[in-house]
Order: sequence, then structure tokens, then C-alpha cells
Amino acid sequence: MNPEQTRSLITICLMAAFADGHQDPREREHVRRVAESLSAQAGIDFMPLYQDVLLKRISLEQAVEALGSPELRQLAFEMAVGVCDADGVHDAGETAFLDRLNGVLGLGRAESAAIVRDADALAEAPVDKPIPEIPAAAGPDQAELDKMILNAAILNGALELLPESLASMAIIPLQTRLVYRVGKAHGFELDRRHIADFLATVGVGLTSQYVEQFGRKLVGGLLGKMLGRAGRTIGSEATGSAFSFATTYALGHVAKRYYADGRKLDAAALKTSFAQLADSARGLQDRYAPEIVQRARTLDLKRLTAELRA
Repeated sequence: MNPEQTRSLITICLMAAFADGHQDPREREHVRRVAESLSAQAGIDFMPLYQDVLLKRISLEQAVEALGSPELRQLAFEMAVGVCDADGVHDAGETAFLDRLNGVLGLGRAESAAIVRDADALAEAPVDKPIPEIPAAAGPDQAELDKMILNAAILNGALELLPESLASMAIIPLQTRLVYRVGKAHGFELDRRHIADFLATVGVGLTSQYVEQFGRKLVGGLLGKMLGRAGRTIGSEATGSAFSFATTYALGHVAKRYYADGRKLDAAALKTSFAQLADSARGLQDRYAPEIVQRARTLDLKRLTAELRA
């Protein structure tokens, strides 16, 4: 994959991120920081792309020009659907954007409809269910909660090593379900809206997180391994895996502090706590890297996503 193709895919992701037309200011700031972060990692300045998309100085037709192969075009559509569905099933504006993108990319209707159907099913996955393959803590037993959080972080780190776009789409539903389980262990019944606001408050935007997951896979070369659609390759690029491991770990532990304290921590304290926990988790990732790789090798992605949707 050459730099122009990388720019095209990132541009389409940014367009998808702003397709609803009423982005939360916190989410817009998260997306801007993602563009800065990816620029530093890739050695490609994505900030001009961010500005061009935000100010609508680039057309969808221009954005897809470098995507000549059917595999790249399908990948672009999968990623755009994932971005639009990261914060829930796409709204009217996002639906119109995806329909137009599908036409510009020249994909078949049946093929694109299947991609949307799979993403929508994950976006609608209920939050009040167990985390697949991870025992739930019965109550506020700190050791049991710590074990549940660590297992969830390992699972999401493993998902990030898989090249399939569906693997990245499963990470956010697993994180929201983790927050729900932590809250429930402390006697709180949470809904999807509360959890999404909690994530935004601590500094984890749903849309921006998916853009970052995709971007890290892209600049790390992992997505290039899936373009032939042949076989199942476990990625060796650890940056994206470390990001998802640390984010999930920090979310679980900041949720534990928040609900154990009766939801009294303010927004500033939540952000500070999350940032500190995420830094600590990045150091832990090396220790658990062998377990993450082993989990990726044994992970049944179809079964996992089916259990999330059930």
C-alpha cells in the first residue's frame, strides 16, 4: 500500500467521522488528536487532510481516486461503515454518506448491504449481557473485578492483531459491556447513553477511537495483509494492540473507581485518572503480550461477534 492509498483511506475515514453533521465538540477534538497521533506514527502529515475534510475542500470522488483495486475499495467501505456505526447505528446523514460512497466506489449492492448488516448488528449489541468467554464478577470483589478487566483488555488487544475489519468493530461493544459489568457489580444499572457519555467524559470518543484503531492498523501495515482476502494472518505490529489493551484496561479501572465512589468523581478527575491508568497500562502490555498473541491465534471471531449480537 503506497502513501497516496494510505491518505485516501484516512480521508474517507475522516469524512465518515463528520458525516452526521452534528459532531459533539468533544468528539471533534478527539478526532483532531487522532490525526496528530497518526501523523507522528506514519511520517505522513494527516492534519491538512483533517482541515480539508472539516472545511469540505475535498470531494468524495477525489478521495477515492487512488483506490484502484477492488480490495482497497471494499476495505474503504468497511472502514467507513465501522466509523459511522462506532457510536450507534448510522443516522440519516451517515446513511446518505454511505450510499454515496458505495456508488462512487462502484461496489455491488448485495456486498455492501452485508457489510452494513454485520456492522449494524454489532452497533446494536446489548450492553447488559456477559462479556463473551470472560466470567463476570458477581459483586464488588476487587480481585474478581481486576481479573475481569485484565481479561477484557487482553481480548481487545488480541482483536487488534486480527486484520479483519469486523475485529475492530467488536472492540467498542466489548468496552461498553465492560463498563456496564463494572457498574452493575457496584449496584448501578446503566444504559447505552450513559456509558457513551462516560467514555466521552474520560476522553475516549467512540468515533475517534475507531478511526484511531483503523489508522494504527493501516500505518502499521496490518491491513495490507488482508487485501488478498486469503487466509487469516495474525499481525506482528503491536502498536494498535497496545492501544486497545491500554484503553480497555484504563476504562475498566477508572469505571471501578467511579462507581465504587458512588459516581461522585467530576469530569476533570475522571480524565486525569484515565490518563494515568492508560500510561500504566502501556507498561503492562509488554508483560501480557504473549497472552495477547496466543489469544489472537485461538480467537473464533465469528463466534465472538455472534455472541455479542445475541
